[in-house]
Amino acid sequence: MGSVVDRLKNFKIVRKLVYVLVGSISYPVLTIVNRLRIRGTEHFSELPNKNVLFVSNHQTYFADVITFLHIFCAVKWGKKNKLGIPYYLLNPFTRVYFVSAEETMKKNFISKLFALAGAITVKRAWLAKNETEKRKGLNPADTRQIARALENNWVITFPQGTTKAYAPGRKGTALIIKQTKPVVIPVVIQGFWRAFDKKGLRIKKRGTLLSVTFKAPLKIDYEATTDSILAQLMDAIEQSDRFKFQVPHLRPKENATGG
Repeated sequence: MGSVVDRLKNFKIVRKLVYVLVGSISYPVLTIVNRLRIRGTEHFSELPNKNVLFVSNHQTYFADVITFLHIFCAVKWGKKNKLGIPYYLLNPFTRVYFVSAEETMKKNFISKLFALAGAITVKRAWLAKNETEKRKGLNPADTRQIARALENNWVITFPQGTTKAYAPGRKGTALIIKQTKPVVIPVVIQGFWRAFDKKGLRIKKRGTLLSVTFKAPLKIDYEATTDSILAQLMDAIEQSDRFKFQVPHLRPKENATGG
């Protein structure tokens, strides 16, 4: 099934159909059942259509990414910091991939369907039970996948690799940045853990404010060490130690490891 998904997701018409289906179902959940606040899309105005890496904190398996895809499509249709009426689903912007754990995207029919929207599935670099590092970076094959996707697309990645707040970042993201030298856009999300279950497919609390903030492109020294770049990323997405206890009412409870 994995190889079939990998082939199908490269067909634009398949990805557009998935966007229309998932987008139509999720739009009222994001904008009517809950409230979506978007900030920072003015930073998109001069972004190229390729080699752009969106680096974000992570609160659910799927709701985060689905929201990003809505926003990207809306921006490409001229919207600024809002979705508006979702006519953008008539011709969605599909030059976007997202990094997700291989086991997450193989769990059931829904995850396999969503993988068709552009999942780059990678093997975990740590043990899911205790998040102990097994190797320093990503599998070389996984790194090549992400680098190839960046050649002609935008890519979304979650350097923590888990929905647990303030978990340490993984060096693989910094390694990819050093190798591909992309434009890096930090993203900070809030409220998704409160509104949805861990998978992001079931509503836990209605009327929740979902916040997505896109920051200005980072000024990165691509020759810096991976540790230095990773520290810069974690600070930019407000997941470093200095943010840990600033807003405890917004800090999610510990969740199991996510995609």
